[in-house]
This record gives sequence, structure tokens and C-alpha cells, in this order.
Amino acid sequence: MHSASPSAPVNLVPVGRALISVSDKTGLLDFARALATQGVELISTGGTAQTLRTAGLKVRDVAEVTGFPEMMDGRVKTLHPMVHGGLLALRDDDEHLVAMAAHGIEPIDLLVVNLYPFEQTVARGASYVDCIENIDIGGPAMIRAAAKNHKFVNVVTDPQDYDAVLAEMKANDGATSYAFRQKLALTAYSRTGAYDAAVSAWMAGAIKEEAPRRRAFAGTLAQTLRYGENPHQKAAFYTDGTQRPGVATAQQWQGKELSYNNINDTDAAFELVAEFDPAQGPACAIIKHANPCGVARGATMSEAYARAFDCDRTSAFGGIIALNQPLDEATAQKITEIFTEVVIAPGATPEARAVFAAKKNLRLLTTDRLPDPKAKGLAWKQVAGGFLVQDRDNGALSMADLKVVTKRQPTEDELRDLLFAWTVAKHVKSNAIIYVKDGATVGVGAGQMSRVDSTRIAARKAQDMAEAIGAPGPLTQGSVVASDAFFPFADGLITAAEAGATAIIQPGGSMRDDEVIAAADERGLAMIFTGMRHFRH
Repeated sequence: MHSASPSAPVNLVPVGRALISVSDKTGLLDFARALATQGVELISTGGTAQTLRTAGLKVRDVAEVTGFPEMMDGRVKTLHPMVHGGLLALRDDDEHLVAMAAHGIEPIDLLVVNLYPFEQTVARGASYVDCIENIDIGGPAMIRAAAKNHKFVNVVTDPQDYDAVLAEMKANDGATSYAFRQKLALTAYSRTGAYDAAVSAWMAGAIKEEAPRRRAFAGTLAQTLRYGENPHQKAAFYTDGTQRPGVATAQQWQGKELSYNNINDTDAAFELVAEFDPAQGPACAIIKHANPCGVARGATMSEAYARAFDCDRTSAFGGIIALNQPLDEATAQKITEIFTEVVIAPGATPEARAVFAAKKNLRLLTTDRLPDPKAKGLAWKQVAGGFLVQDRDNGALSMADLKVVTKRQPTEDELRDLLFAWTVAKHVKSNAIIYVKDGATVGVGAGQMSRVDSTRIAARKAQDMAEAIGAPGPLTQGSVVASDAFFPFADGLITAAEAGATAIIQPGGSMRDDEVIAAADERGLAMIFTGMRHFRH
């Protein structure tokens, strides 16, 4: 008799038959042998079946089960009632059991499927046709069916779960528990959801649909975190599969687990320092609370670090340091003179690692390269009821983009510093003001509600640092200034001039541009308009 309502969950269900069809054969043979040893019948498809047979395992072909050969280049092989009936049948429903008996459908207790490597195909820059061919159809269909019927069926989508399945079966005399099958089902639906998200994201890019009607993002758990921004917030870190160099792909050599704030700040630091081509010399960025408190170039990495540190030694304490070249011993020695949370660089010498080894709480991360600051990508941010999506800010300037709007032209040295300051401004929370002199920041004003306040704060911090390091005068004397957006009034520019700035770079576009230009001319400043702003909220 057909059940009027779902019956209570069945706890222990023996595993008697498994269907295995995998593209990633990592750990496959050991897993399949262990299943066979426990008396599990193996059913398989194509290359997976051949791999198992070559290893001496007894396998039934899916074609034998369905009565139909694989066809259409393998596109049609598991989409059949003999497969989906075996996955979806409720073993405590009389009508389902009658149907199974009438049509010779055998139950499938364990489904092991990982999908065609669509994400990897896209990542290697394959053609449109190749990407389409690597969209799995039968795999997701089977996974969803098995996951829906987790009351009776185990579904495995990741080789990482093989050992857990074997341990569960060993603990329960060849059976699995309902709670265990629930966890497998959750992982399975997460996998198909992520797979569909990857396909839809690729499709949107392929047909240049900038704002598709539905947008999906997905990630894979990298680690659970002790807490979020604050101790009362739970948090976790997920990777998105893009392999962009940074925290997600870095090797951690030492130190305790990264925190939520560590990851956020380290990402900000590495993205900033990557703006400076290592072929043009060493550069260092020091970050505190996602804002740079010092950025500099130098003849050596040690010098670059020292110059960045001298911008704001107070804020640098407990900060994040990013380098655009491998960490060397001399720089490592200097860094250990104060407390630092994280250092990230595209490599580190054995000597540098040995220096850090004595600082157990200092995390050292290395990557194989820098992220490309000009690469395209998406950035998103949650808001109540939804999320905002935009292109990653990969905006960059060339000399042809610069428009001198004042009577005085900037000198070559000023121009070099102006472009440096503009690059840093892109990574400072708005309203952003950056003073730069000789390839190093000397004052940073970030995140103020008023642009003139950012200008004053940056100048005051530079004055404080001059006193701390025994400089004869404010470090802003003879500096240049970058503003991430236009000056709405002349007061911000006047404040920068009073601090000793000689040249300014800003987007322009204010209703009072003429007033701002006139103020610059009156004070003998050179000013460049970029036509591009870099708000960062």
C-alpha cells in the first residue's frame, strides 16, 4: 500500500550495490577494492569500468543494467529508469517495491560520481565548444536523485569522502547511518549547485551578458575560522576555484591559523603590492585594517620595507606586510624588530624562513606569483535583501590618459611620484588622500566623511612621524598628493599645499574644477586630471 505520508527515517541501511562513474580517479582503486572486499557489487561506466577491470575488480557495465549501449559519444548512458529507479525508489513504499519488481529494477545503495572537469576546462582557456562538451548532464542528474533519496542512498561526489564512507561502513557492519547520509546529501547538493554556478558564470561571460537575470556564486570550504570580525561572530573561509594568487593559494610556513581579519587584510596587502611590477624593483606595502599605512619602493627589499615603515611606525605595529619580490634574510631581520601579524610574498629564501622560525606567532605565506592587477573579475558585497556585483577595479592609467590642467607642468620626479600615489589611492578607503615623496608614502588619510579631513589627517600623521624619526621638517614638504576622487572645493587642495605638496593628481569632474585649478595656479602647483576615480568603500 502506498504510504500516505513519509515514514520515519531509516537509520542503518546496508550497502549492497554501488554505481561508480568518476572523471577524477584519485583514490578510486583503493576505495573500490575496499567496497568489493565488503561484498559490495560494483556497477560502472566507460573509462571508470575499464580502470576497475584492469585492476582485477569485477564490474558490471551500466549498459548491462539498462539494456542500452552508451551512445552519442557518451552523452546518453545513465539517463535511464533502470538507473534512476534504483536511486530514487523508496524501499519502504509498497508501490515502489512492486514497480521495481515488475521492471527488474535493482536498488543502488551507493552512488560515487564526480563531474566532468568543467571548471578546469574553463580555467585552461578552452574553446566554447570544448567547454560545452565538458558540461556534465548524467552526473548531476544522478547526484540529485541519490541526494533526494538519502533516506536510503549514499552519494559521494568528492574523493575526500572515500575514507569516511569506509569508516562508517566498518563501524556499522557494512551499513551507514541516516545522519551520515544526510551529510553526504548536503555535500552533493552543494557540489551540483557550485557546478551550475560555474556553468552559468562562464555562459554569462561567453555571451557577454553583463547582468544576467540570475547570478550565482559558489565556494569550497578552505577552513573554519575561530570567529569573524568579532568573537561573537562565527565565520569560515571559502575558495572560489579561480586560483588567483593570494591567501587562498598561498603556502603557510609557520604561525597559528589565520583569522578572518588576517585573511581580509592580507588580501588587501597583496593586491596592493601586486600593482608594482617586480621587474621595476622591490616594493613593500604595510596594511592595517585593510588600509595601507605605508607603501614604498627601494633599491633593495630591505630598503623598501624600511621606507614603508617610516610612513607610520605606530600603525605598522601588528600589521600585515606584503612584498612584490621574494622575502630575503635582510628584510626578514628588519621585520622581526616589531610585532607583525602576517607577511606574504611571492616566495622566501631558506635563510629568511630561518629568521622567522624564531617568531612562532608570525605567519609567513608564500605564493608562486603575484596576482594580475589588470585581470578581469567580479567583486560582490552583501546588502539587506541581496548583493551588489561589479567588475573588479582593474582600472589603470597610461601617460596618454593624463591631462595637465595647470599652468605649471609636473617635473619628471613629480610625475613618477604622482603615478605612485595614484596607484596607492586605488587601495585606500574613500575618501582617500595620499602624500608621496621619492617613491614612498609619507602620509595616508583614509575613510573620512570629508575629503579635506583626510587631507589634514594625512598631513598631521606625516608631521608626527617627522618628529618620531627626527626629520628636520614635515615629510610632506616637497611631496605630491593623490585624491581618489575629485576635490569638490578648493579647501582640500589648499590644505595639501599648506602641508608642502607641490603637485596633485585627481580625477577632475567637479562643478568647481575651475576654482580648484585657479587655487593650484595661485600656489604654483602642478595638477593632473585622470578622468578616472577609485572609490573604495
